[in-house]
Amino acid sequence: MGSIITWLFPSDPIALTVLPGVIILSAVSAMVGCFTLLRKRALAGDAIAHAVLPGICIAFLLTSEKSAIWFMGGAIGTGWLSLWTIELITTHTRLKADTATALVLSTFFGLGIVLLTLIQHSGMGAQSGLDRFLFGRAAAMTGGDVEFITWVGALITITITLLFNRFSLLSFDPAFAQSIGLPLRALSFVLSLLTVTVVAIGIQAVGVVLMAALLVTPAAAARVWTNRLPVMALVAGAIGALAGWLGTGISIGLRGMPTGPWIVIMASLLAGMSFIAAPRNGLFARWLRSRHFRKKVDRENLLKAFYALHTDPRDFVREGQLEGVRQVPEGSLRPALRRLRRRSLAESDGGARWRLTEEGRALSTRVVRLHRLWELYLNRRLGLPPDHVHHSADAIEHIITPELEKLLSSDLGHPGSDPHDQPIPGPSSSSGLTTPPS
Repeated sequence: MGSIITWLFPSDPIALTVLPGVIILSAVSAMVGCFTLLRKRALAGDAIAHAVLPGICIAFLLTSEKSAIWFMGGAIGTGWLSLWTIELITTHTRLKADTATALVLSTFFGLGIVLLTLIQHSGMGAQSGLDRFLFGRAAAMTGGDVEFITWVGALITITITLLFNRFSLLSFDPAFAQSIGLPLRALSFVLSLLTVTVVAIGIQAVGVVLMAALLVTPAAAARVWTNRLPVMALVAGAIGALAGWLGTGISIGLRGMPTGPWIVIMASLLAGMSFIAAPRNGLFARWLRSRHFRKKVDRENLLKAFYALHTDPRDFVREGQLEGVRQVPEGSLRPALRRLRRRSLAESDGGARWRLTEEGRALSTRVVRLHRLWELYLNRRLGLPPDHVHHSADAIEHIITPELEKLLSSDLGHPGSDPHDQPIPGPSSSSGLTTPPS
């Protein structure tokens, strides 16, 4: 436990120098990644990340210096060249964007590996450490590197803030953006420039192999938390910053471990937790909604079974009778009956006989009304024969709202019977009633 706390809250000078730069880089990358994700350009981000390696190698060959500014210039140059090549291939050939992206990615990355190998075998005095750009090594960052990342990150953040609304329109509705006169090509150019720049400044910490993950993973995690883009950008930035902090701490604490993989692992873990635990769109929330809906369907089908028996409301119904009406499996009938009792919709005689309460009878009448209204609508408006409407009505009756019920009744002329000549209960019996919460 002590080691983990030391990793997360380091005191040595190297960690204190590196951590702010990685956190800023991870947060900014995640915010830029939101637009990359929404524009369906995740693969393009991967291509850029792999294409910057030859640019770094060329910059080193030309200058014989390991300068962040020169490396960034070379990375931006080949990153832009990769985007231009993808567009050229998709525009002038029959190849799709994903195929063109894969071709460019593999070609540029292969060229980068060849140049990196040539440099390492050239005997040049300053070539040591260039291989860290493959997987990243935050511990090799200097104070000057961190300062450079901070200034570039601040510039990227300011640009996103100033052009946020325009970037939003470009991401969600480019046709509307063009119709109101926004310069789409210029905005797309700026967004691409931001993507290339953030990749260029991030490769030293994360590496070219995994930089695309830092762009996309926090943005994908943030997407399940919210449907609002400003909130998504902030959440993505927070997830990216946390992943950078945790990954860098582990990397430095374990000594000799590459930083990039650990940052990506932490981002992936945070994304996995988001996919499961997000309150509205997470897997657990969806499972709960599905479970509640299944219970609602069972409850309303059971209420229809009571209605179908046409007994005196004061009489009790045996469980066997209910099973015979709706073919309810014995294992699920009693739990469903107990749920009705908890909601004060049914009561028992203490044994295996049940009857509906006044509220339960009103709700069962409403369910039957919705079922028969929908059967009649399918028969009259869609021309389905009476013997083909029952199962469709069974499926739809559970999601008809009071507003839709009124529209159906009005459209059908407030009918009195369904296609089977069964009476449709009037709305007065269900007036003001809503289905109890699941």
